[in-house]
Amino acid sequence: MGLVYTDIVLESTFRNRKIDARVLVDTGAVFMVIPEHIALQLGFDIEELSTREVVLADGARKKVPMVGPLRVHFGDRFCDLSALVFGNEPLMGAVPMEMMDLVVNPASQNVTVNPESPYIPTALAK
Repeated sequence: MGLVYTDIVLESTFRNRKIDARVLVDTGAVFMVIPEHIALQLGFDIEELSTREVVLADGARKKVPMVGPLRVHFGDRFCDLSALVFGNEPLMGAVPMEMMDLVVNPASQNVTVNPESPYIPTALAK
């Protein structure tokens, strides 16, 4: 088992800019995370937006910018959300994966749509 990466498209719906991105998939993380250079390419001004305090894997706390609205595309699925801005590579956490009803197969190191709902994303609402 190793790190799982997948290809997505990130879109700033406010600026109408899109970027193809290879992202680290992390089911133990919660949010979508993008590095500053991608946020700037998408047209976000990280100085004008809100900040969020995050707790990193080592327990350290850090205040980081949060940008949005951001549309994340995986194949024919998408979700709209905000993203945290930090780090050196994009990371897709559990929230966008749940919103698009994606599953991770660690053995084959790939991400696919949920085979139980191949045509339309399904979500638990309970």
